[in-house]
Amino acid sequence: MSYALARNYQTQALMTASPAELVAMLFERAIHLMRETERAIEEGRIEARHNANTKAMEIIHHLDVTLDRDQGGEIAEQLTSLYSFVLRRLADVDRLNDANIPRDMIGLLEPLRDSWRTLARDGATAAPARPLPAPPKSAALARPETPAAPIPAGLNFSA
Repeated sequence: MSYALARNYQTQALMTASPAELVAMLFERAIHLMRETERAIEEGRIEARHNANTKAMEIIHHLDVTLDRDQGGEIAEQLTSLYSFVLRRLADVDRLNDANIPRDMIGLLEPLRDSWRTLARDGATAAPARPLPAPPKSAALARPETPAAPIPAGLNFSA
């Protein structure tokens, strides 16, 4: 398949996806980038590590700022804490060059991705497949509220 056809297919998939499918796609992409970060650390590819980690952080940040805190209640609070924790840990990747960090964050995010996949598959009235993981205790730090934002133009799902 040519690059142009693949890109067209990908664009069509994004344009026709439900909100739950879009969130599942964002989680999938973030997890993929964290695996890429992990491999780059293990192979000593510093620039690749930085690029993949930065993209993963952009996606997690986007998931955080687009949370509906008014409607989300306690779940939104838990997700905010979890996203803050993940962002702080991913910020340590470039400083510590530790492959365990993205590996650990993948372990936190996979259950959420799986829940969003189930929600997308079964429809918006279905409950998530698994309960949300409890945010780590250190994630309870306060942070300023940020308004919701559209998907950043710089997010590249093909890289």
